[in-house]
Amino acid sequence: MCRRFMSKAAKLPMSIIIVGVGQAEFDAMVELDGDDIRISSRGKLAERDIVQFVPFRDYMDRTGNHVLSMARLVKDVLAEIPDQLISYMKSRAIKPNPVPPPYSPVDQPQTNPV
Repeated sequence: MCRRFMSKAAKLPMSIIIVGVGQAEFDAMVELDGDDIRISSRGKLAERDIVQFVPFRDYMDRTGNHVLSMARLVKDVLAEIPDQLISYMKSRAIKPNPVPPPYSPVDQPQTNPV
């Protein structure tokens, strides 16, 4: 069921982030991640990779620097999202809007203090 859901979800503008907690083996989650092999359901390949899986235990800093550990976790968890968004946009021939001109504040009239 999970594969079928993720295969259908790959048609939508979404990403799925899974963080594995604990000492369990996460072979099934690594497979869902789809970095090496795209997931399939009922013989049909998912349209694109939308899953990012990371095991939390890989980010536990032995020196006790939890801020650094969490920064690394966040970096890796979010790493694939830009490419996933671009792959969705390309698959639907969606082109981004032009970049707007830089913001410049309008000159405010000077007021005379009393």
